[in-house]
Amino acid sequence: MEFYSEKQQIKLVIDALKAKQLTIGLVPTMGALHDGHLQLVKKALDNNDKVVVSIFVNPTQFDNNDDLEKYPRTLESDMVLLESVSQDRIIVYAPTVKDIYGSNPISESFDFDGLELEMEGKFRDGHFDGVGTIVKRFFEIVKPHNAYFGEKDFQQLQIIKKMVEKLRIPIHVIGCEIHRETNGLAMSSRNTRLKPEYKKAAPFIYKTLTAAKEHFGTKSANKVLEWVEKQFAKHHLLELEYFIIADVKTLKQVKRKSNKKSYRAFIAVYADDIRLIDNIALN
Repeated sequence: MEFYSEKQQIKLVIDALKAKQLTIGLVPTMGALHDGHLQLVKKALDNNDKVVVSIFVNPTQFDNNDDLEKYPRTLESDMVLLESVSQDRIIVYAPTVKDIYGSNPISESFDFDGLELEMEGKFRDGHFDGVGTIVKRFFEIVKPHNAYFGEKDFQQLQIIKKMVEKLRIPIHVIGCEIHRETNGLAMSSRNTRLKPEYKKAAPFIYKTLTAAKEHFGTKSANKVLEWVEKQFAKHHLLELEYFIIADVKTLKQVKRKSNKKSYRAFIAVYADDIRLIDNIALN
């Protein structure tokens, strides 16, 4: 499996592949890979001749330095996992902060037509400027035909699609369904940091989401919100940060349901000091 840590190296490799008329897929990750990431890679392999998997813990999208420091970095085991999927069609790009940002790791400023101001944007200052910055740079370096992102970070997915649309970047952004553990918990690199009692409690998040979906069929959005808040108020281990039912296109919180619109429920929960997010399509 090919491995590169410098953008100049991988640019040459990509140029050579494109000269052969080969299609390139990109799966951007922050490493600490799990089966959810591998499903993205497999999807990309189904649709492209070669797949670049970037592994980079991006400092500009963390609003909490402690979270940045604690984020797991497992490059060697990540490589082993990727080799189990394909030994000859995956290219790993694991740059240093200096390779991406030079000596000044700061974010560009973006206007995502208000998508960045909802949900996560209200709780994580500057987060989506950091996301936009790093994804745009990977798009510029790798120049893939297709890029793959998980729907667990649905707001991020919509924001990246918006960036591609506004900047007219010739890349097809593909969202892939959430991959879950057998107990329903959305797969995340953060799950490995959960203490045993919190790991056991965390599936309550998805259980509540699926129940909220059922309630949404017969109750108003406000009634569903109240019900979810009551469920978490009774839970002694999990702390609800937010639960929002939003319009899929605008990500704005719904006030009155319309049969002409699509909605998703979004949730953020603290399990001790680990922040977990999830979402589910409602209609």
